[in-house]
Amino acid sequence: MNWSRIVRAELRKLTSTRMPLVFLVVLGVIGAATAIAVAVGTDMDGSKTFISTATDQQSLMAFAGNALVIAGLFGAIAVAREYAYGTVVLTFLTTPRRPQAVLAQYAAVFVAGSVLGLVGAGISAGSVAAGLTMTDFGFMVSAADLAQVLAASTLAGGAGAVLGAGIGAFVRNTGGAVTGTILLLVILPPLAVQMASETASWVPGTLTYAASGLENVVSVGAAIVAIALWAFVPAAIGLVSVTRRDVV
Repeated sequence: MNWSRIVRAELRKLTSTRMPLVFLVVLGVIGAATAIAVAVGTDMDGSKTFISTATDQQSLMAFAGNALVIAGLFGAIAVAREYAYGTVVLTFLTTPRRPQAVLAQYAAVFVAGSVLGLVGAGISAGSVAAGLTMTDFGFMVSAADLAQVLAASTLAGGAGAVLGAGIGAFVRNTGGAVTGTILLLVILPPLAVQMASETASWVPGTLTYAASGLENVVSVGAAIVAIALWAFVPAAIGLVSVTRRDVV
């Protein structure tokens, strides 16, 4: 079967369930919470210093960290549930070359995760802009900085989805895949920093901030490469696991 047709088939599978809608609802809730925080949040003295500069506002809109985790969960669930329900058998019967089938799954979740990241960042930016209309501050973020935030979130969403998909392919259990994704992206990074402070520059949170233009501990290019590596390693492990498995 043609490669593009396999990827399109995987995309159809992803969009034929309610799962994308559920994740979009989550993004909407986060956006609404952001708008409310901007509109009504105050400091002890009644000021709103957390939105008083362009950097502060850009930080509120920097959705890449959330995109990495949310899309990671999306990818983990999307792939792991196929093994849990046995529907992946049909995929392997249609595409006997397992590496090709798995890579098509990765490509599909990368596209879906990228869309989630972009939409999430757009909602976040719109929420900040909407909330600012109810304050004394205007929208200060430049078009270039906004574009960087959107691009970083798109990249983080795609990378996170592939990372989660790799864990899902390896674990083959929805609950285990979700747990593994949370461990890798949320729980283990701060523990690693506590044990070795040198790792602080290379954990997902720092990297997504660097890619969004809010941290300079590593360059944007280095952050992009490191984020890609965070996704590549679990994805490679998942691919090898599937291709070496005798049965699903």
